[in-house]
Amino acid sequence: MSNVTLIGDRLATPGTEFVYGGESSACEGCPYRQQCLNLTEGVRYEVTSVRENGQLLDCAVHDSGVRAVEVEPASLTVNVASKGAYAGSKVRLPGSCPHTECPSHEYCVPDGAEFDTEYRIEEVRGDPPHEFCYLDRDLTLVELAPPEE
Repeated sequence: MSNVTLIGDRLATPGTEFVYGGESSACEGCPYRQQCLNLTEGVRYEVTSVRENGQLLDCAVHDSGVRAVEVEPASLTVNVASKGAYAGSKVRLPGSCPHTECPSHEYCVPDGAEFDTEYRIEEVRGDPPHEFCYLDRDLTLVELAPPEE
């Protein structure tokens, strides 16, 4: 189900993904607070459409202003333990990884996902982009279903 919200004009393009960070101190007193601060903090969203004939509104956070868009929670591509990694199964992320130079780091520590939350695998993608895991984990790259709101 899509939500209508306001986001920075530079982000207002279908297909753009972002993790909603919540309220900024600059939002205090803004007349558009209700329309802008209506998403779930920490969730990754995808812009599905830009509202036609929507006006560009001034914003203290976004220098180019904000505009109305429709967004939906986005799926996440992540690495999970290979054991039990099949479409439809429930998984948790394997835990933090300090090896930021690893080509899989963005999939092991993804923006918009929590380590203590259970997710449902939507699709198994296969081998992760790294040749070996510095933490000696046996991992598989999967697509997690978007969280339900």
